[in-house]
Formats: sequence, structure tokens, C-alpha cells
Amino acid sequence: MKQVAILALNDAVSASVADPCIMMNGVNDFLKNAGKPPAFKIHLVGLKRAVKLYNGFFTVHADSLLADMKKVDLIIIPALGGDMKTSIKKNAAFIPWIIKQYKKGADVASLCVGAFLLASTGLLNGKECSTHWLMATEFREMFPEVKLVDGRVVTEQNGLYSSGGATSYWNLLLHLVEKYAGRDMAIMASKVYALEIDRKSQSPFIMFNGQKEHVDGPIREAQNYIESMVSERISVGELALRFAIGRRHFERRFKKATNNTPVEYIQRVKIEAAKKHFETSRKNVNEVMYDVGYSDTKAFRTMFKKITGLSPLDYKNKYNMQAN
Repeated sequence: MKQVAILALNDAVSASVADPCIMMNGVNDFLKNAGKPPAFKIHLVGLKRAVKLYNGFFTVHADSLLADMKKVDLIIIPALGGDMKTSIKKNAAFIPWIIKQYKKGADVASLCVGAFLLASTGLLNGKECSTHWLMATEFREMFPEVKLVDGRVVTEQNGLYSSGGATSYWNLLLHLVEKYAGRDMAIMASKVYALEIDRKSQSPFIMFNGQKEHVDGPIREAQNYIESMVSERISVGELALRFAIGRRHFERRFKKATNNTPVEYIQRVKIEAAKKHFETSRKNVNEVMYDVGYSDTKAFRTMFKKITGLSPLDYKNKYNMQAN
């Protein structure tokens, strides 16, 4: 039986504390009904017995104190609430314990923006990680040594697990159930909790909003220009000339300021505009393609699927009620 420590973090998002308990207790019940022993011994671990979650709206009662937990097999870090730097400080006492348990052989899994606390341990340095797409820029600024993977729902490296945003952490929980209790239990859990098993990407949910919280004025002007000219074809050379910056220097500055190359930024802006058209209009794929400055159908479809994980038609059918 695996010893699982679900951390009752100060100001954690309450659902991300409760949901792992629900999933793993449920799997234990499935096994019991099949005449098999339980897979998990679940501990709700806090720095004190009563822990306030989500700005004090909820209180949970930890059944174990951190100081009493000597050896566990799996640590689950819930999503943090509020300002990330403040929340990390409030939960700093967990960090050395997480590091110690990992070195003893425990797996560590962060749910959604729980990745910020996991990254604070230093264990993710040089490794890949997932988190909520909305927090990607802040995560990269705080943890430049971590390789944040945009769009991925579940990331696993060397016993360190992380998930994409919001409810996509249920897919990480299914992944952990499969590892510890078998594929049959993961399938059972996916059916009971109505979850799509093996979902790989959160790309369809990502809304691109170019990073502009930087101090490079000319690059911000270039971003605004790209966004105002979404229906036109724009080259990097044209942008460099317009803003009187050498092309190579322009590309370096743009990447440093926005975390995207100029070409990537142009593509993301155009595809985001296309998504809005598909969500709100009756236009067909070719009409939208021309509206956002593409003339090659294959190139448009390829780029749209690369960024969103869906074909243009599948995206329109999924998000536009008028299309159904």
C-alpha cells in the first residue's frame, strides 16, 4: 500500500486538496469491491491541524502533521491560491521536507499552479514542467531554470509530476492511479468520474495574450503593430526596418522581451484572431483564413492545429453553437 501525503497548504485551492482524496479513496473502494487490498493510505498533511484554504473560505483538518511524517511514497502538492510569491512564503516550511522525501525515493506531483511550490524546491531545475497556461509568463520569470512546457497536460521527469491548468489535474491523478494501481483502475476511475483518459494537451483552452510586461518600448510598439495588422502578411525584415533595429538584434530583443520569436508571435496573433472568428461568426474556414492573412490552406490548417491541437473545422464545431 502506497503512503500518499496530500499537503494541506495554506491558502490552497480547496478543490485541489479534496479531489485527490476523492480519486484515491474511490480507487480503494473499486479495489475493495473487486476483493483486492487498497492501493493507497492517504494522509492529509498540514503544518497545523486546522488549515485555512482559499482566502479563508474553507478550513480543512489535517490528520497528520508535517513533523510526524517520516516516510511517504507520493506527495501531492495542491494548487496555490492568491499571489504566488506570498503563497510560497506562507508554505515555505514544506519545501525542505519535500526535498528530503524526494531524496528518500518519494514521487512528487504538483497540481496546476502547485508547480510554483514544486519549482521553489529547486528539484525541477533543468527539467520540464507543466502548469496553468495563464500563469506561464510569471512562472518563467520566477523560475528561469525550469523548462516550462506550454500546452502539455501531464509532464513526468525523474519522479516529478506536474499538470496543466485547472481541472486538467484530474488527468494527472488518473496517470498516478495507473502507475500505482494499474490501467484497469485508471479506466474505471475515468468512467466513474466522467474523465477523458489520456488527454495530452490543454492547447485548445489557451488564449494567447502577448507578454507586454517588459521595459522594451520599441518591442512593445512592434507587438501592437503586429496585432493591428492581423489581416496582413508581415515579415521580420519589415518589422526591423519599421522600428529601425538591425534584424538580428531585433529578433534577440523580441525573444527576450516576449518569450516568442517575431515569427512565433505573428503566428500566435493570427491564430488567436482566427479562433475568435470561429467562436463568434458563421464564416467558413477559407473566409477566416483570408481574414487573418493566410492564403495557403495547408499552411493555415497546419499552423492552427499545431497551436490549438485541433483542426480549424473541429475547433469551430467545438466552440461555435451556430455550427451545430
